[in-house]
Amino acid sequence: MGRSLTDSWQLGGLPISNRVVLAPLAGIGNWFVRLQAKRHGAGLVVSEMVSSYAVHYRNERTCRELLRIHPDEHPISMQLFGNDPDVMASAAERVAAAGADLIDINMGCPVPKVCKTGAGAALLENPHLAVALARAAARGSGLPVTVKLRTGQGPGDLNGLEVARRLAEDGGVAGLCVHPRHASQRHKGRPNYALVRELVEELPIPVMVSGGLQDPVSVVEAFEQSGADAVMLARGSLGNPWLFEQVLGRRGQAPTREEILTEVDWVLDAAIEHIGAERANRYLRKFYPWYVERLGGGKPLQAALQAAATVEVARELLHAGEPVALAA
Repeated sequence: MGRSLTDSWQLGGLPISNRVVLAPLAGIGNWFVRLQAKRHGAGLVVSEMVSSYAVHYRNERTCRELLRIHPDEHPISMQLFGNDPDVMASAAERVAAAGADLIDINMGCPVPKVCKTGAGAALLENPHLAVALARAAARGSGLPVTVKLRTGQGPGDLNGLEVARRLAEDGGVAGLCVHPRHASQRHKGRPNYALVRELVEELPIPVMVSGGLQDPVSVVEAFEQSGADAVMLARGSLGNPWLFEQVLGRRGQAPTREEILTEVDWVLDAAIEHIGAERANRYLRKFYPWYVERLGGGKPLQAALQAAATVEVARELLHAGEPVALAA
């Protein structure tokens, strides 16, 4: 009774201002995406999935770009994936030195190239290793460790719930996030929030929920049905950072065209700062469709943006709207 997404809480002793969290977004959740979520109200942000091996072996681009933390995005959790406890401990130590407040371990990624290494959702079949990885990350970093996982590998498989129990009992984790779909579903089908409630009622640590949180109504429904301590917004927040404001009761209306374009300008400038203008031009091609959809643009604008020679050309296209020549 009386639970609210605006309530403050603690995760591993770290104070969090509200119960709305930016989920780890593979290949997307860099420092400026996280900072964007913070600007719009997220109480906690989690990085994109980072290879523990790349950090351990000091891959130059990984350490320069993926471990970059902006001073205004705290509290920040860095998500690692891997299958070797010693490597995980080393990577976690490096991440802590970079300024992370928490370490998260991915045990839910269903992508085959991750699972075939024994990482991601493959760990749902190996609770002993899952526990060893969590304990290694805590040992290496000295930080609270959380885990994000799925309920199982396929239909009817609930191994993820047992792994969650083992992590809470033996792994020393400070919290868990459960995406209540099995790994083979990817992002399809309705999440089973009742499974999250089972863990919430049973475990002595905070449990967060992710999956299916596309709009304010679905976020509130998941929060209430699961009984979770917090919600993790993922795909629903792509190109829509205003979702954080909406679920926190800070905004009742959709953003105006002017607000969307101002936000796009901020994203373009941040991407250039992050990786330089030339790489940003390619990198931003996956961002454009989210904002074009909100601007009401169609296929001609999408095509023009994908072919834009520079970020500045893309900026002009976005502000001008549908290109007349291509629309004919």
